[in-house]
Amino acid sequence: MIPYGEATVPTFISKPTRVESAGNKPKLIDEYVGRVNSATSQTSIAHMRSPGGWQEPGQTPEFDEFTVVLRGTLRVEHHTGSMDVHSGQAVIAHRGEWVRYSTPGADGAEYIAVCLPAFALDTVHRDE
Repeated sequence: MIPYGEATVPTFISKPTRVESAGNKPKLIDEYVGRVNSATSQTSIAHMRSPGGWQEPGQTPEFDEFTVVLRGTLRVEHHTGSMDVHSGQAVIAHRGEWVRYSTPGADGAEYIAVCLPAFALDTVHRDE
């Protein structure tokens, strides 16, 4: 890490890296910032596109996940119920909290996910 106040050059990211998704149907994940594309462990930023009827296993991650829905509806299940997050809305899933994401609508959803610290397979703790 560069000490505060020292001159640095911004890091240019020319394109995302497509990463594998979990779930019952293929979902497109393009990571712009994170462990895979930019070797960044502090945060990850990914563009997600999930088809209608997609769902992934529940998880209890060691990171906070901030999600902004750009199109469609993202369903977020949690221990006490569920919520539908629509286009133009956002949700924060807090570390240590069990959640499960899905896209129940026929048209699926498109959204941006930001994880602090960065998403990692060994810290997402997906259900078996």
